Amino acid sequence: MVSNVSDEKTFVMNMIYKVVIRLPETVARRLRDLGVDVEAKLIDVLIHELNMDPTDEVRARAELAEKYLEEGEKLVDKDTVQACEKLYKVAEEAIKALAVAEKLEEANKAKERGRWTLSLLDAAARKLSEKINERIYDDWDHAYFLHVEGFHEARLKPEQVRARLKYVKELLGILKERAHMEAKQQA
Repeated sequence: MVSNVSDEKTFVMNMIYKVVIRLPETVARRLRDLGVDVEAKLIDVLIHELNMDPTDEVRARAELAEKYLEEGEKLVDKDTVQACEKLYKVAEEAIKALAVAEKLEEANKAKERGRWTLSLLDAAARKLSEKINERIYDDWDHAYFLHVEGFHEARLKPEQVRARLKYVKELLGILKERAHMEAKQQA
């Protein structure tokens, strides 16, 4: 039970929404055939439709990347295919967040199109590597390897996934450091 208005605000601000949506079979089949990540697509649509402030978008994407990392790490020995996709999603969200934070042209193009493409993500990763930290593009490349060889081709063993996990974590660390610096500047 909430005792006062201040506690109520804290409770509401810390609330995480979990939504279960039942899709018509034809829509679900089409999404599966196209390889659409419904969760990521929904997040992108909501960020766009809510016209979120860039700082809030960066925070939301960083939170999503952390969630994907936690899920991916748990799956490495149980389901390497899904682990690879989750770990790739960490990198994808990190690149999107950093591109928004740095006001890259690719972030604007993605906003105009209503979605990110692989070419936009790759171009953003290259620019971020030049602008923030040279490791970014290499980290992105390792994550993309997980996506292609681990998720799409299902060829990776758990030890191969674990060997690339450090690159995904490094990329997330760069995002967190950037977000921390931005928060200090705003304070």
